[in-house]
Formats: sequence, C-alpha cells, structure tokens
Amino acid sequence: MKTTVIIPNYNGIDYLKDCLLSLSESESDGFETIVVDDGSKDGSAEYVRTSHPDVKLIALAENTGFAAAVNRGIEAATTKYVLLLNNDTKVIGDFVRRMEQAIEADEKIFSVSAKMLKLSDESTVDGAGDYYCALGWAYAYGKDKPEEKVDKKRQIFSACGGAAIYRRDAVTELGLFDEMHFAYLEDVDLGYRARIAGYINMYEPSAKVLHAGSGFSGSRYNEFKVGLSSKNSTYIIRKNMPFLQRIINLPFFIIGFGIKFLFFCLKGFGIVYLKGLFKGIADSLTAEGRAKKVPFKFANFGNYVKIQVELWINILRRFA
Repeated sequence: MKTTVIIPNYNGIDYLKDCLLSLSESESDGFETIVVDDGSKDGSAEYVRTSHPDVKLIALAENTGFAAAVNRGIEAATTKYVLLLNNDTKVIGDFVRRMEQAIEADEKIFSVSAKMLKLSDESTVDGAGDYYCALGWAYAYGKDKPEEKVDKKRQIFSACGGAAIYRRDAVTELGLFDEMHFAYLEDVDLGYRARIAGYINMYEPSAKVLHAGSGFSGSRYNEFKVGLSSKNSTYIIRKNMPFLQRIINLPFFIIGFGIKFLFFCLKGFGIVYLKGLFKGIADSLTAEGRAKKVPFKFANFGNYVKIQVELWINILRRFA
C-alpha cells in the first residue's frame, strides 16, 4: 500500500457521504482512507463509524482548523504518500492511481495537484494547482476555464490541498502544515517551503475530481474567509521571504494589497481585509511566529532566485 487518503471534515456530512462513496467506487485500489473529523456536531463521526467501518476515523473534540486536522491525519499515516481530499469532492475513475503515477515520475516532485472540476458544471475548471505572485496574491490556475484549456502537465507553484498528493516523509521533514494558518493558504505555504528546499510541485490533468467549493466556509466571500485569507497572506510573506526579498517586492505588495483592499471594500469587507493584513504581520512577530520563520540558508540561494523570477512571471500569468 502506497497511499493514505486523508479527508478533513467539519460539519460536512452531506458532502462526506458522496466523497466516501466515490472513493469506494474508485477504479484505484490498495489505498487507506482516514477521515479526520474536526469536532463536527452534525453526526459525521457517527456516520463514518457505522457506514464505513473500513475507513479509519480520527475524531477530534473541537474544531482545530484545516491545517491541524490534516496534520493529525498525516501523523497517523504510515504510507509513502498522503493524498489530501476535501470532503466536498468526488473522485473520478482511477484517481488515486493516476496521482501515484504522477508523483513517482521524479524524486524531486514534492506534491502533485489534481484537476478540480466544478460539481455544478463538470466542463469548467475549479482549479488546477496554485500560483503565487509578487503582488502577494495566490490564485488557482485555470479557474473558470473550459476543461480542455488546462489539459497539459506543468510545474506549478504549489498544490491545492483540496486534491493533492504529497511525499509523507518530505512533508514531515518540512514541519507539516503550519497550524497558525487555521485554514486558507496553508497549502501555498507548505509548497513555498518545499520550493525553497529545492523540490518542485506539479499539476496532473488526468487525475480528476468534482468539487462543490466553499464546503467549509459556506460561500466564496464571507467575513471568516476574508479575514483568515488576508491574515495568512501577510504571514506567508514574512515567514518565507528573507528581508532583502521583502524589500524588493514591497512596491508590488503595496499595489497588490491596495487593489485587494479596494475590491473588498466594494464587497463590504474592506475593514475585515485590512485588519487581517495587520493581524498576519502581528502573528509573524510573536514567539511562535518567529520560531516558524524559514531560516535563510545560502545553500538555497539559487532556489530563492528561481522563486523570485517566478513571482514576477506569475503576475503576467494572473492577467493572461
């Protein structure tokens, strides 16, 4: 057995039923499944216990957040690979096997992101891996495009944790997902750390899932999501970028965060967004935040240069 599928769940019993059913009907075989229930009150844990006795259940007492729930699953896994799957997804065909084949193609591959299609419109892409740019923005590659437009394997900045496979030992070596994120951008942060260490992240178009979207927060824009996402967007910067790189990108950050602030003002979340930005900076300056900062190593200098060039290129990709 090569892979453990880890599904974090919080009050998502209706989504979870379809997700587990799709896995049980999958054409792939030889994988373990772990559901990490994050203190749900909707009977999710009981459902897994009674309806899927073959699935390992980790029932947490309270909602600890996406990053912490996923980490509990990774710590419990013993396989070479861990495959993260949102509870609001349904896998298609031999999904697990295709993900395994993709990550086995090269030892430098840290993670592989699947093609996520919209459950409401299976011909439209919901995401095909993540890019991160010098404006301080992370965005989903291919979002809202026709499926055939993102049908080539390619290197991405980081895998989307909603449907991605990782090398378990490498994830552990890098310190797992950062639980200070709670939710949102924790996958970009982990992929960023992997890139600094010299790994690459890939997109595999033949591995497909259907994704409902916003299964945790309930909508695309809300106070919870906007506040956390903005907090994590500044936290990532100070955590992963050396001082000189932050200075180089400062003009881009001012433009990028300024545009987002105006956008969220129009959505009615301007103050929430602004508070989140400053909260992320404050969190990075706490004792815990400073301890999690990626220390600069001259041996990784070449990787930092590659990343910086990509951050500039990804601005152009965002508006292409």
